[in-house]
Amino acid sequence: MTDEHPASPAPPASPPPSGLRALLPDLAPWRASADFRRLWMSGLITNFGSFLTFVALPVQIKELTGSAAAVGAIGAVELVPLIVFGLYGGALADAWDKRKLIVWTEAGQGLLAVGLLVNAAAPHSAVWPLYVVAALSSALGSVQRPALDSLMPRIVSHEHLPAAASLNSLRWQVGGVAGPALAGVVVAYAGLGWAYAVDLLTFFVSVAICVRLAPSPASHEAAKPSLKSIVEGARYAWSRKELLGTYVIDIAAMLFAMPLAVLPFLADELDAEWSLGLMYASVPAGALLVSLTSGWTSRIHRHGRIVVLSAALWGLAIAAAGVSGNVWLVLLFLALGGGFDMVSGIFRGAMWNQTIPDELRGRLAGIELLSYSVGPQLGQVWLGGMAAWRGVRTSVWSGGLLCVGAVGLLALCLPKLMTYDVRTNEHAVRLRDQRAAAAPVSPV
Repeated sequence: MTDEHPASPAPPASPPPSGLRALLPDLAPWRASADFRRLWMSGLITNFGSFLTFVALPVQIKELTGSAAAVGAIGAVELVPLIVFGLYGGALADAWDKRKLIVWTEAGQGLLAVGLLVNAAAPHSAVWPLYVVAALSSALGSVQRPALDSLMPRIVSHEHLPAAASLNSLRWQVGGVAGPALAGVVVAYAGLGWAYAVDLLTFFVSVAICVRLAPSPASHEAAKPSLKSIVEGARYAWSRKELLGTYVIDIAAMLFAMPLAVLPFLADELDAEWSLGLMYASVPAGALLVSLTSGWTSRIHRHGRIVVLSAALWGLAIAAAGVSGNVWLVLLFLALGGGFDMVSGIFRGAMWNQTIPDELRGRLAGIELLSYSVGPQLGQVWLGGMAAWRGVRTSVWSGGLLCVGAVGLLALCLPKLMTYDVRTNEHAVRLRDQRAAAAPVSPV
């Protein structure tokens, strides 16, 4: 592809902070954009409740069935709606008002929390409603996430997008640490119903915040939602081999080395049932530590290399967790893995947000959703089956090693990912120049 816009140097930046300030998160997006603050607070609240359900749902299925395969099947029932609605949700995000999509899907998730609460309160809880709710929640989340992702470049200035990605990740990890840690206590001492009730309450609060977002109508150049528009987005993604690399690297990492489905059984095998909430919290805790010290990320330019390295280190950490027979070492390695995965996520997000045109952003966000969601869903099925066949710990360490091998092979096959540099990449330069010429995107 020829570059109609010759590469121009990035605009001069203010001197970077030094010492401890160089590690602290960059708060520029928070200070500059009211809508970013609203989305951040809404996400923090709803993530907290969602992580309660994230722990409670597999625990309830484990209690009702006693089967690792049945817990892993959650990923199977979530997969089809994720694929279908992720792609179509991306087209909707390009063609509809993003604010409306966010509000209505958030309200729909609240209704699903009601269903979980009613089932948990029944004298004899059934298994099938849990799978139905998991599938419907996957569909709603798949419609909402492209709208959230494609809204971000509209409300945050171009140079602040990496900082926004770090702050959004920080929000996710706060809920990811507090939610599972509290869920272990709530489920054990208060019951599953209380976990679902708190989740329902968080959705009420989140909707109240999201309705205050400014309208975000479709771009004039955006295509109407259709199969043709989805194919157009897929063709663009295929033409961008550096973007393609971020997708497949993340799929491989999550497919082979995401151990969340087998953690209830790993805690039992280590005679440490008390540690289940801590296990679920360890991965986001490691990610939280990275986010709290993420100031250095704004000074990295070769994002593709960092994505590959951190994905491989994630696999090694998970393999170490599977080999270890000590619960405290398991928690440590899970936390290390979460940190490496967070580094990969920050730079994948920066590549996406700094290079994809606005009129394609929703559809590409739908493809991104598949890249970081299909892997974990298939991974639940994979590790659940492997645990039932070869044992829990074997499924974990072998998956980590498979992740390392797959990431290395993909890196060799995708040289454009390894050579990506945000300062000179033609797509990043073009979008940066367009944003520099535009008016401010959001009031303070």
